[in-house]
Amino acid sequence: MTFLATPRVNYPARLQRAELLASRYPFAKEILDFYRHVAAFQHEFYKRLPNRWGKQPVAPAGGDLRSQPHMSLLVESFGNFLGVVKGHGPAPLAGYARELRDQGTANWTETLSEFWKTGLLESPEPSTDDDDISDSKPFREFLARAFLQPYAEFISGSMLPPVLPTTVSRCPRCSGLPLLGVLRPEGDGGKRFLQCSFCSQEWEFRRIFCAHCGEDQEQKLAVYMAEEFPHIRVEICESCRYFLRTIDLTKDGNAVPIVDDLAAIPLGLWAHESGYKRIQENLLHT
Repeated sequence: MTFLATPRVNYPARLQRAELLASRYPFAKEILDFYRHVAAFQHEFYKRLPNRWGKQPVAPAGGDLRSQPHMSLLVESFGNFLGVVKGHGPAPLAGYARELRDQGTANWTETLSEFWKTGLLESPEPSTDDDDISDSKPFREFLARAFLQPYAEFISGSMLPPVLPTTVSRCPRCSGLPLLGVLRPEGDGGKRFLQCSFCSQEWEFRRIFCAHCGEDQEQKLAVYMAEEFPHIRVEICESCRYFLRTIDLTKDGNAVPIVDDLAAIPLGLWAHESGYKRIQENLLHT
């Protein structure tokens, strides 16, 4: 098994792609416009990390990405991120960002530490009609996830590639669940990779294999596509009823998987209405 090291993190490409897709898909414009504010902050935060890191090694001892984070560095920037969300986010999320900002650094430390240790390790539970719409947990998780993403990408990029003897369904860096499949051109076809929902690392993965339960019978693994998104596949497993969205770069080499996924709102609606659950939701649950 070979391992694909994550390409250089390219936030300008993410921002440019979000702007393009916002003009192409009017139904996704509001979501992508908000994402652009988030990604602009992530870009600046990511760029500043090397100079602000200090003398301690970036790569964690023992190869555990989720070892103790550089909390003082995180806390000094988290308030600024909360300000971005307060100024540009949807009203309920903006209101929660304002509340969290007022609670101070002790609460910020708890929020970030908890998500760093446990975030994106389990598939989310489907919401029900009985769920309290005022529950702040989704807002809290979004804020921690969006803020920590560039930090996790920075650390992941400093680590040596692990050796993968078998197909693995969790990120070999941080044990996070896969967010996406990515088909990258190779020869006359494409090679399949999974992309981590936490640190964006990619690793090679079998083509005919469910990334959730390991089902490998082709008749139980279906692929659905929509004319509007010819380069995006919804890969369904009838055994576990989970799905994975895959960005096919052999059909659109200009796609930026993490951004194109956000824009594919109708595909997510169709899958959920058909009774399938996503292995791991994207940042904005589209």
